Amino acid sequence: MAVKVLIPTPLRNLTNNQAEVNAEGATVGDLINDLGKNYNGLKDRICDEKGNIRRFVNIYLNEEDIRFLQGEATAVKAGDQVSIVPAIAGGLNLF
Repeated sequence: MAVKVLIPTPLRNLTNNQAEVNAEGATVGDLINDLGKNYNGLKDRICDEKGNIRRFVNIYLNEEDIRFLQGEATAVKAGDQVSIVPAIAGGLNLF
């Protein structure tokens, strides 16, 4: 099932400048893996070397922070919208 994923401006160079892409999977974690397969380098920007979502990356499912749901195990369904939102702060820019 395809889920719409909104890509923030700093990561669009990895999605051929697309602001929205579709990803497949049953959970948010599955979507991240699918994005990594289809867009080289994207998963590395979202996740750390252990595969965990980076602290400064916020992911929302239908406007709800997945940290308050089931994290990467949060189930998704057709028609859902996932937003990747980098935290805004000073310091090192990893994007």
